[in-house]
Amino acid sequence: MSDKQDAKSPKKVLIVDDHELMRLALSQLIGNEPDLVVCAEAEDVAGALKAIEQSKPDIAMVDISLKQSHGIELIKDIQIRWPDLPVLVLTMHDESFYAERVLRAGAKGYLTKAEVSSKVIEGIRKVLNGEVYISDAMASKVLTKLVGQKNGQLAFPIDTLSDREFEVFEMIGQGMQSKDIAQQLHLSKKTVDAHREHIKKKLGLETATDVLMYAVQWAQFERET
Repeated sequence: MSDKQDAKSPKKVLIVDDHELMRLALSQLIGNEPDLVVCAEAEDVAGALKAIEQSKPDIAMVDISLKQSHGIELIKDIQIRWPDLPVLVLTMHDESFYAERVLRAGAKGYLTKAEVSSKVIEGIRKVLNGEVYISDAMASKVLTKLVGQKNGQLAFPIDTLSDREFEVFEMIGQGMQSKDIAQQLHLSKKTVDAHREHIKKKLGLETATDVLMYAVQWAQFERET
């Protein structure tokens, strides 16, 4: 196929989300655009990686929260295996903390599911065009946080956690034990316990109970925002 024909062909979009209704809604939204087409869908990391291999998308839309894994780890995998495949994150999380983290992981855009549909399409096109895209509201939050950091402050103490430590921290907040976290993340219990210890030190906490209470409070904060 010639370059001219390629330019006219609809750009292929992979949707990675563990909610079937959200995948359906996004598929319908994207399907209404003549220059875009949904080439595949996936609900977890394994399915997403297989879909990329088989369908060769031009862009991947990824949610942060996926079945049995974390979208940030998927973004990192994509960056290693397909560095030219852009990722646009579409998630329920509207905190600047998440936006910064996924952009550091290699994503090219960040939108929340509360955004109007026109913003989703705009984000896809911007990222496909090689631009980094975040909504105006999120850009304002990120800027406000950066100003705070320049003044020597962190918006959240958990900013000091690595991506894996934060993943473990979230699971602790969900009430999961080390053995369950280890099984879900395919790690040893010893490794998870080490992560717990690092979390405790980085957050300036004294006991495992303090970590649990902090994590539960963070989870509650997440549900309310």
